[in-house]
Amino acid sequence: MVRDFTSEAWRLETLPFYRVPSEDGDLRDFLTGHRIDPLTYSSPYTDGLARVRAAGKTKGRVHVVTRPLTNYLRFEFMYYEAHSRAGDDIRILDVTDRENPLDGVQDFWIFDGQHVVLMNYAADGTQIDRELIDADPEPYLEYQRIAVAESVPFQEYVNGGHRA
Repeated sequence: MVRDFTSEAWRLETLPFYRVPSEDGDLRDFLTGHRIDPLTYSSPYTDGLARVRAAGKTKGRVHVVTRPLTNYLRFEFMYYEAHSRAGDDIRILDVTDRENPLDGVQDFWIFDGQHVVLMNYAADGTQIDRELIDADPEPYLEYQRIAVAESVPFQEYVNGGHRA
């Protein structure tokens, strides 16, 4: 679904860390000081974002965070900068000093405003599975509306001094 959506793919991210074995080496490198250049960084993901934009589609996400950011979020933010420059509409909902308007809502994708995929994770951030649900998408569209309304664009967030 992430590749074959018609108009919009959108994700809610709620965890302070994700355990993604394919990222282990990159995360270790980040923790020892290695950084990518977001102005020149290119990957299959950024290339895919360019194709999404060229096709007139949108891809976005809101990540719910609290400060101080975990090492994983600092690592992810490095890539968020490159990904947002490539066309991913990334927004941050910082709930450090406020009530979380999405408390208890789990990670999910919604495609074309109608297909919901729940992202199920273990306590350590390891993905257990993805679950396409056959349910009314309206609650998830409302979660998306709240997330977007209560968040700020990624670049605005980091420019406001909330880098780490």
